[in-house]
Amino acid sequence: MKAEELRGKTADQLNDQLLDLRKESFNLRFQRASGQLENTARVRQVRRDIARIKTVLHKMQAGGKA
Repeated sequence: MKAEELRGKTADQLNDQLLDLRKESFNLRFQRASGQLENTARVRQVRRDIARIKTVLHKMQAGGKA
């Protein structure tokens, strides 16, 4: 997921996507702990996507206050 795609979305859409990614992260942690995780790179990918969304949301909030 690219940051450009995220900037085109509303804050509500970003919050929904953030919630989905956090749930996926939770599930991936359990799969890793039980030895059922097949795609280990997905953990890193999800973590970075969460960070991107949080960054874009923070910039939106900072831009609104300025």
